[in-house]
Amino acid sequence: MDLKKRVQEAKIELPKEFWQDIQSYKKQLLLWNKTHNLTGAKDEKKLDEFIFDALYPVSFLTPPKSMLDIGTGAGFPGLILAIIWRESEITLAEPLTKRASFLQFIKAKLHLNHVTVARKRAEDLPPKEFELITSRAVTDTKLLLQISQKLRNEETKLLFYKGERVFDEVEEDLPHKVIMANKRHYLLIGKDEGL
Repeated sequence: MDLKKRVQEAKIELPKEFWQDIQSYKKQLLLWNKTHNLTGAKDEKKLDEFIFDALYPVSFLTPPKSMLDIGTGAGFPGLILAIIWRESEITLAEPLTKRASFLQFIKAKLHLNHVTVARKRAEDLPPKEFELITSRAVTDTKLLLQISQKLRNEETKLLFYKGERVFDEVEEDLPHKVIMANKRHYLLIGKDEGL
């Protein structure tokens, strides 16, 4: 997969420094992954797929003032979005020490001063209202809504990276839309989504 080509084909605008930062991130992740097993992506091709999947919502979202990523893992999608949205206040919630340590290392290396790495589960965060909450491959939608309850208000948008079973997880009265692209179902929940 040619990441730059896919981004151009999707007409996604990224800051100039993104490409240098993402190369540095990939290099470090592949290095750390050998010892710490942070992600299932073991080569650059697979990493590029994960990165494109993480950044694709930039094509339909505006940068939020504040964002929480639940269960960031090795950085998908929260850290990737943080590299793009440098004006947003971004919190990455990751309870596993080895992953949180990696996120902290990348934060320092790439000078991501707008990022907070919280080494805890989202439900253990102090109450705060975020403008956008994201999550990829953590749990089902109903549980994500419960976990994030004290971290959002009625204006908060939620973006969950889901698979084909997304339609089984969403209640009809929930204001939402599903954007399908790249073998992914991006579940966007929020009252101002033209739903």
